[in-house]
Amino acid sequence: MNIPITQKAKQQLHNNQVVRTQVAANSEHPVIEKDLEPGIIAEANKDGTIFVDKDASNHKKLEAIAHEKVHMDQMERGDLSYDDDNVYWKGEVYPRDKMEEGAKNLPWEKEAWQANKKFNA
Repeated sequence: MNIPITQKAKQQLHNNQVVRTQVAANSEHPVIEKDLEPGIIAEANKDGTIFVDKDASNHKKLEAIAHEKVHMDQMERGDLSYDDDNVYWKGEVYPRDKMEEGAKNLPWEKEAWQANKKFNA
């Protein structure tokens, strides 16, 4: 399953639902269900929110939230940042047009994919 961190979903938050159900009950970050682009399950945002695709199964949502929470932790400790053109990891610049978003070999994804393994254990 590919769960990339991306910022392509730009809808207004007032058109979306903040999830406070069992899907997001254990998340300290607001989880917002919304339509995301095809193939995108969830996104971690610099404003502290997590977007999750409203049409994903509860299992996929829970797994994606666990994955994106790792990215939130990475951003909070200063290891990860991004803008529309680049991802910044521990002082290195990774141009978005030269990578596959969410690829397991990207350094910030390695840690996040460990959350998926634990979730599915």
